[in-house]
Amino acid sequence: MNENTNKVQFQQLFGTKIKELRKLKKLSLRQLSQRCNLDYSDIAKYEKGEVNIQLSTVFELSKGLEVHPKVLFDFDFLFNAD
Repeated sequence: MNENTNKVQFQQLFGTKIKELRKLKKLSLRQLSQRCNLDYSDIAKYEKGEVNIQLSTVFELSKGLEVHPKVLFDFDFLFNAD
């Protein structure tokens, strides 16, 4: 796996985790966006792994989802040192 593939896979897994937590808390994209002051269309892009995310955005999402930021990174990802 090349480095770019790893980055895309990581973004997708991170996005899946956001969506998982949002659904678990029974929040729509719009409801989450209101809670964390982010545009709902941006959250949709994060959930699909379409864009890279900044740490400040991770913090905002964690506030909106009412979880510690480290929870957003709780998913299995294998780093390949190639």
